[in-house]
Amino acid sequence: MGTQIGSWDSVGAERAVAVLKAVADPSRYRLLWALSRQELPVSALAEVVDANVPAVSQHLARLRAAGLVESRREGTRIYYRAASRVRGLLEEAQLVADATGEKPAVEAGGPSEAVTAVREPATGAARPARVGRPVAGH
Repeated sequence: MGTQIGSWDSVGAERAVAVLKAVADPSRYRLLWALSRQELPVSALAEVVDANVPAVSQHLARLRAAGLVESRREGTRIYYRAASRVRGLLEEAQLVADATGEKPAVEAGGPSEAVTAVREPATGAARPARVGRPVAGH
């Protein structure tokens, strides 16, 4: 047993888990996909995820706390964008999801809330979208 493994970095692991938890919500995942393609204000992001502005603001606060979203102010509007490394994280997550071959579970709320895969036009990568809700921003 001459192989040595580097010591466990518990602080780094905790940060990584915080990032994964931030991305684990379907609305936050969709927000990150949209923000990895372009900078948008909260009102446009609310349309993307079919949610109200206060809910989107809370999601953005969680993403910002995890270091996944950056913002800038222009007059009275705040524009958000994904941090530079986020697109790679999303693409890797999608590759892992595709490799498992498992279909997403139907969420409580019946067939109208079923999760399906929608292909991103720019990359061809699949991403979750809700049946019956418009997919905006494409």
